[in-house]
Amino acid sequence: MSLRNVFNSAWVFSAKELLVGIVIFILTFSLVYLSRDYRVSKENSVIFAENQVLFIQNRSSVQELPQLLAALDVQLEEDELLWAAEILRWRTIREGRYVFSGSYSYDALLSKLSRGEQTEMNVVIAPGLWEEVFISRISSQLRFSEDELRAAMNDSLFLADLDLRREHIFGRMLPNTYRMFWTTSPEQFIRRMLREFDRAVTQPYASRMTEMRRSVDEIVTMASIIEWEASIASEKPTISGLYWNRINRRWRMQADPTVNFALGERRRLVFADYNVDHPYNTYRIWGLPPGPITNPSITSIRAALYPESHNYMYMVATPQGHHAFSRTYEEHRQRSREWTNWLREQRRIGRMREQGLID
Repeated sequence: MSLRNVFNSAWVFSAKELLVGIVIFILTFSLVYLSRDYRVSKENSVIFAENQVLFIQNRSSVQELPQLLAALDVQLEEDELLWAAEILRWRTIREGRYVFSGSYSYDALLSKLSRGEQTEMNVVIAPGLWEEVFISRISSQLRFSEDELRAAMNDSLFLADLDLRREHIFGRMLPNTYRMFWTTSPEQFIRRMLREFDRAVTQPYASRMTEMRRSVDEIVTMASIIEWEASIASEKPTISGLYWNRINRRWRMQADPTVNFALGERRRLVFADYNVDHPYNTYRIWGLPPGPITNPSITSIRAALYPESHNYMYMVATPQGHHAFSRTYEEHRQRSREWTNWLREQRRIGRMREQGLID
């Protein structure tokens, strides 16, 4: 065999080896790639119970994720999860509130947490709250602390940017249920609530306020007093009419809720309470107090805007929780005596029960 033939045979053999090697490499690479892709995309890699909530306080390393999931008793392979994070190049997980149900692939789980695709939550604002109770309840639902929310509500620069006085901001925290992210900041929360208030009150009732020649702050302040005074919603327009009657006739409002606000507690008032020296005590000041005493509901705001037309000037609470309304002081005294006598009788019966004289 000539040298040339030997060379040609060797070249053909080497080419075949090279081709086989390339095929083997491609097959091996494909198997490895497909295996890796299958492992990171497998749907039941991480299994959650129904509606499990994962809170991540701050942006963290993905290395902390297995510990966070372990606290929820989530089923997973820790080493494989971290391997998948390395393969997928996810290095961090974002702060947030995340709700999971059922099974997830590593890719889906890590993508959700690393992109910060958190789940909105219901934030509930009840009507007629003390401001400190409001701060406590909202702070318990969102990530910020009570001190952070309180600081935002007292930040003079922030309030100047909002064009609001401090005493008026709380009255605009309109009671409702809102969808928000857990990571909402105090400033974002306040701005959101002011937008909701403008959408629900300021804009739709602007012409009515102009007609009444009352500002939005005056309406909210009146509504806040109605909110505390009326335990029965159907009485709100009647109570509103009574208070506007007093203001329009240049009487003091003499609204008991403002005294409670001045005292800092809600309880049955005694005679000495009405003399408390406080700018919100409407037994001592003329007109409306400087600002709202609570956050009124939309029904109280509507009652302030559309008071019932009548000549009532007095009211007294009845044993059933209603109010008895009167036009004259003599009528009011008679109603008050009836209420006082009823209370005395109830106390007498209570003492007799304590002594075992009656069942």
